Amino acid sequence: MTHKHEEPFAVPITPDWEAFRDCIMRKGTPDRVHHIELYLDGEVQDAICRRYHLLDGLDSEDPAFPLERMIRAQRFLGYDYVRQGVDALEMPLHRAITEDTAEFQRSGGRAYVDEVKGPITTWEEFEQYPWPNIDEVTTHALEWYEHNLPDDMCVVGSGGFAHFAEYLTWLMGYETLCYALYDQRDLVAAIADRLMDIYVPMLERILQFDRVKIVWGSDDMGFKTGPMIGPDDLREFVLPGHKKMAEMSHQAGCPYILHACGNLFTIYEDLIEDVGIDGKHSFEDTIEDVRELKPTYGQRIALLGGIDVDFLCRTSESAIRQRVRDTLDICMPGGGYCLGTGNSVANYIPLNHYLAMVDEGRKYRVRGA
Repeated sequence: MTHKHEEPFAVPITPDWEAFRDCIMRKGTPDRVHHIELYLDGEVQDAICRRYHLLDGLDSEDPAFPLERMIRAQRFLGYDYVRQGVDALEMPLHRAITEDTAEFQRSGGRAYVDEVKGPITTWEEFEQYPWPNIDEVTTHALEWYEHNLPDDMCVVGSGGFAHFAEYLTWLMGYETLCYALYDQRDLVAAIADRLMDIYVPMLERILQFDRVKIVWGSDDMGFKTGPMIGPDDLREFVLPGHKKMAEMSHQAGCPYILHACGNLFTIYEDLIEDVGIDGKHSFEDTIEDVRELKPTYGQRIALLGGIDVDFLCRTSESAIRQRVRDTLDICMPGGGYCLGTGNSVANYIPLNHYLAMVDEGRKYRVRGA
């Protein structure tokens, strides 16, 4: 499938989803480093597949081609899982499109959600909005993985659900939401309730599949110095949704991990003690260095990723390798750490920089292992 002289990694890895889950649940120092990413941009996946001939022998016309492609890419990179949720769920938003200037340019441009005004700013717009019919949602990809995913890999239930804070800001527009929290709180509550009505049955569908062993909610809630809306508003309109997602996951025997960007120190205790998250993902050096959290929150939840995206973009491969080794020295003991970027593998991260991070993790020798 690949040409050995082009293999970028010094150490082979065989997936082990059970050890991956045990690491997240902090069941002792793992035998090797486990890797995690919320996602790799499609352009990055394409570049890796082309460079290392990962698609040799696959039929691009086969309906299962994207799923076969995902398995090959994930195994090649050393991940223990694939991410999958229900099939596409449409919730129209107001977007602006600009040219993409990244190294692996996105042909359709880069999209940004309108921060001022979304599709729902009044009760009339709420009633007219084309809310998705959950009864029409399909699970073709999950069904395929249930029967075709290699036994040493699992499905991380993720994608398209648990965006409670994000869809409040996207559907209303961030500026409109801020005003509405003062003068239209009933409309904000109605949107939050409708999101719960959508996401609960979505997660029920996902958890019906035995290959789903971990649930990963994704919901950016903050920026550099604080949350996007006040902590009390998050507790009223956002955190109850994640608490329900965590309860459902735990009842199914799955850890619930959360991707959430921004400075969330004002609600960390809520996330751990009330919501019940098992792990936190998304760390930015200007907010919180994951290495500094290991002695504190890292004793209570898993810390996931944390190799800062800006650092990966701007520094050298040798500096990346040193940062990875230092992070692993601090964060690996006792488990509860998986190596990855601080957010995701964006198409503007130099590909060799990302591969250097992965390779250094694969080479790392766990003390005592």
